[in-house]
Amino acid sequence: MLKNIVIVSTILIFIVIAIILIYVSKNIEISKIKNTENTKDMDNLEEIEDENAPDIFENYYEIANEKLITMTLEEKIGQIFLVRYPEKNQIEDMKKYKFGGYLFFEKDFKNKTEDEVKEEIANIQKQSIIPMLIAVDEEGGKIVRVSSNKKLAEERFKSPRELYQIGGFEAIRNDTKRKSQLLFNLGINLNLAPVVDVSQNPKDYIYSRTLGENTSFTSEFAKTVISASKEGKVSYTLKHFPGYGSNLDTHKGSSEYDKSYEEILKNDLPPFIAGIDEGAEAVLISHNIVKSIDSENPASLSPNVMKILKEDLKFKGVIITDDLYMGAVANDEDAVIKAVLAGNDLIIVTDYEKAIEKVKKALEEGRMQEDTINKMAEKILAWKYYKEMM
Repeated sequence: MLKNIVIVSTILIFIVIAIILIYVSKNIEISKIKNTENTKDMDNLEEIEDENAPDIFENYYEIANEKLITMTLEEKIGQIFLVRYPEKNQIEDMKKYKFGGYLFFEKDFKNKTEDEVKEEIANIQKQSIIPMLIAVDEEGGKIVRVSSNKKLAEERFKSPRELYQIGGFEAIRNDTKRKSQLLFNLGINLNLAPVVDVSQNPKDYIYSRTLGENTSFTSEFAKTVISASKEGKVSYTLKHFPGYGSNLDTHKGSSEYDKSYEEILKNDLPPFIAGIDEGAEAVLISHNIVKSIDSENPASLSPNVMKILKEDLKFKGVIITDDLYMGAVANDEDAVIKAVLAGNDLIIVTDYEKAIEKVKKALEEGRMQEDTINKMAEKILAWKYYKEMM
């Protein structure tokens, strides 16, 4: 009897020990996972699980390359620039520099009728050897380049926050469709929207241009807009990567973002991930200095930021800088070169003559390789074939 009690007791002790070991082991693993998620080491950032994320342009690179090898260096350089629409010599300079596209602002539509705008854009496309991206910032709310003109739209498009308060995500979906129809009808094929920055503080500079909700709702907003945009022929752009946060207005000067990378990963990146997963074709990079990622360079000029977007988020679409004319980077004489070398695909500029000459000089001096320009131009051409522009 005593022998049996000893045996049973021994077995129970082994079972208890085994349970304790399993418990300890699991907690060690959980601790390792948490430590990995919280590390600041750029090589250990949390990554999207799918190592083979689809490239939406993959079926168009072959034909893009066939076009690329017929182009001069000047033509290839021109393709990497999205140029602010000049006040004069629009056709002449477009023919001379072979721009990738023109970016229109409110003044470019002022007092013009629908027919006048359509004729103007159609003439640009007719005169261009390679079809051009014709872009605007039609966000809704305070940033409405087209619908500010009553001759082009019955009313200004509402901000994301207004739409959401009126009718939730269904209102946002329908608004995106209407917006796309209006833009496409005029000949505009690229909208530098939506703003998917997360801001819930009315004091933030970017707040009025956002959904004004938390990360989860903003992610759904990004997904909704990109999904709805796929029903039309106007491309949309997630901005301002990696998140504007509570930063100051970079149109006026430099602005630094002090959040830890762990906070950015948790709060700012999910809307971009949601939009990318939904098939976003383009992401626009801010000029904010995000100190936890790169304490020296604005995001638009930072190889570290590009690494996160390309390698960790697996984005294979077009990466666009914010306008290099903006105050945060305007005084950097090497901004254009840094933007190219950082890994952007399309550079927004106002002073295009100066920017193009800087690229040419950098190539001549060996600071930049022609293969870099080739890859950028090929990406833009593949995008244009994908958009059925060519």
